[in-house]
Amino acid sequence: AEQLPDGTVPWYVPNVYGNPMWSPARPGAAWGDAAAIVPWVLYQRHGDLTVLDRQYPSAAAWVDRVSELAGPDRLWDEGFQLGDWLDPAAPPDDPGAGRTDRYLVATAYFARSSRLVSQMARALGRHGDAERYERLADEVVRAFAERYVQQNGRLTSDAPTAYALALEFDLLPTGLRAAAGDRLAELVRQEGDRIATGFVGTPLILHALSSTGHLDRAYALLTQSQSPSWLSMVDRGATTIWERWDSMLPDGTVNPGDMTSFNHYALGAVAEWLHGTVAGLVQASPTGSELVVAPRPGGGLTWASTWLETPLGRASVRWDLHGDDLTVAIEVPHGARASVDLGDGAPTAVGPGRHVLRRGV
Repeated sequence: AEQLPDGTVPWYVPNVYGNPMWSPARPGAAWGDAAAIVPWVLYQRHGDLTVLDRQYPSAAAWVDRVSELAGPDRLWDEGFQLGDWLDPAAPPDDPGAGRTDRYLVATAYFARSSRLVSQMARALGRHGDAERYERLADEVVRAFAERYVQQNGRLTSDAPTAYALALEFDLLPTGLRAAAGDRLAELVRQEGDRIATGFVGTPLILHALSSTGHLDRAYALLTQSQSPSWLSMVDRGATTIWERWDSMLPDGTVNPGDMTSFNHYALGAVAEWLHGTVAGLVQASPTGSELVVAPRPGGGLTWASTWLETPLGRASVRWDLHGDDLTVAIEVPHGARASVDLGDGAPTAVGPGRHVLRRGV
C-alpha cells in the first residue's frame, strides 16, 4: 500500500514520520530493493509460492522503476542514494559519506533485484517475464563491469563494500573473482582486521571472504574486539546491536551524530554467516528437502551449534573440535537429506535421522 504508482518504494514502511529527508519517497538502492529481496528470501525459507505470487507485481514494478531511472546504459548513477550507510569512516554528521561509490552500490543492487525478479517469474511460470528480466540483469552486469571493474580485478571504488557486492552479487567478469577476493582480504588486513563496512557491506563481507579462500580474515573480523567491531559493542556493555558501530564512544558518551539507536539490527546480519558457515547449516531448497552441512571451524572456536526450523521440521548441527579431530552431530528431519562436507574430501549424503561424522580421528 505504501509503494507509489511509479514503483518507488519508501525508505521505510509504514512511512509515517514526515521527515523532509525521507519524504516524499524517492527511489533508493538497498532499501527499495526490499521489494524483491524479502519475498524471495521468504520463499527460499518456506517454499510458499503464494508469497511470490502476491508480491511479484511489487517487485517487478520496483525493478521497472529503477530501469527507467538508469536508462539504456543500465547504470543507476544519478539521484539521491544512501550508499553504504553508516560506514565507520563516514563523519558523524554525514552518515552516507562512506568509502564506497554510492552509484556502484545502486547499480549492484539493480543487477541483483533484476536477477531476483527473473527467478521469481520462473518459479511462478511466467517464462516470458523470466527471460526479459534475465536479459536485463545481464545487461546491468555488463554495464557494471565496464564502469567499475578494472582488468586486474580491482574496482574503481577500492573499498571493502564494493568488493563484497561484486563478489556476492556475481558481478565480476570470468577469471577475476580470485583477484577481487585477494584485494578484499588485503583491505581488511590494512584496516587491522577492524570492520570497514556499513549497512550494505556488512551482511556480505564475511561471506565474500570465506567464499574466496580467506576464512582466516573473516574470523579475524568476527573476533576483533577493537572498535569498530561486533565485540567492541559487547565490551561496552551492549546486549543488542547498535545502529552505528560506535553509537557509544570509548569514553562512554553517546556519538554526537544522528542515527545512534542502541537497538537497530542491520549490523547483526553477521548471524547468517554464524549459522551457515561457522556452525555450517544451510537450507538448500525452498521445500527444506535439501540441506547442506559444511562447518568451517576457525578463530579459536572449539565448538558451535545451531538449529533451523525447515518446512519439514527441525534440522540441527553441533560440532566439537579437539585438536585436529572434528566431530559433527547432525539431525535431519523426515523427508529431507543433507550433503555433509567436512572439508576433507567429497561430500557425504545422509538421510533423515541423527548422524555423527568425524574428521581427522
